Amino acid sequence: MARRSLADLRVLVTGASSGIGRSLVKELLAHNARVVAMARRPERLAELAEEVGSGKPLRCTAGDVTAAADRRQVLDTCQREFGGLDVLVNNAGIGLIRPFAAGTDEEARRIFEVNFFAPLAFIRESLPLLRAGTRPLIVNVGSVLGHRAVPGKSEYCASKFAMHGFSDSLRVELAKDGIDVLLVSPSTTASEFFQQATGDPGTREGKTNAMTSDAVARQVVRAMRSGKREIILSAAGKLLVWLDRLSPPLADWLVARLG
Repeated sequence: MARRSLADLRVLVTGASSGIGRSLVKELLAHNARVVAMARRPERLAELAEEVGSGKPLRCTAGDVTAAADRRQVLDTCQREFGGLDVLVNNAGIGLIRPFAAGTDEEARRIFEVNFFAPLAFIRESLPLLRAGTRPLIVNVGSVLGHRAVPGKSEYCASKFAMHGFSDSLRVELAKDGIDVLLVSPSTTASEFFQQATGDPGTREGKTNAMTSDAVARQVVRAMRSGKREIILSAAGKLLVWLDRLSPPLADWLVARLG
């Protein structure tokens, strides 16, 4: 994994309208990267563009990562506006919080379409641009729950486990092309995730011990610059992962009690 300066690198960030994605766009611009921001909500992208100011190298494209035409459109924007692509950040994702038995097959398929299959398609479609890029990098935003699953989020955990395994395989496969792969595994982050995952607009954003999306973005950018292969972003997340490796029964007992 290569160290890299982000200055002038061309970066595509999905899920850029809120949370980690929005913070990543601002942090990347602060490091003088050229950024294409993609999200489903054009009004949120317009707010982001207004916030960062017209003098920044930011292009916003509204679209759904699960739609092939929208993916093609945003890659065309990268080529047309900046002449190519150096970094793909697969950040867009959705959650679901409820007992497995209360869910539906359609909900499970939607989780995997957004969290797993869309990033796979994006990577496959962007490989020609990345191979021609400068110090190319793929950043896959997973979750600490892709290392250790918890009850009440079974399909979400499964999609993040899939992303974890895929990223490990892809990292080795693309090494010969000079393309790095960074897996980011956040813990609880203060964002709109809980509102979207529960379907309840009154749900409070995050928890009292949650990292802010700005703090997550700073650590992600630091990892991109330093050439890390994977980061787990909180002490509690690291503790849970190590506990699961050292004593799975104890980890089972703990998550059953704490949820």
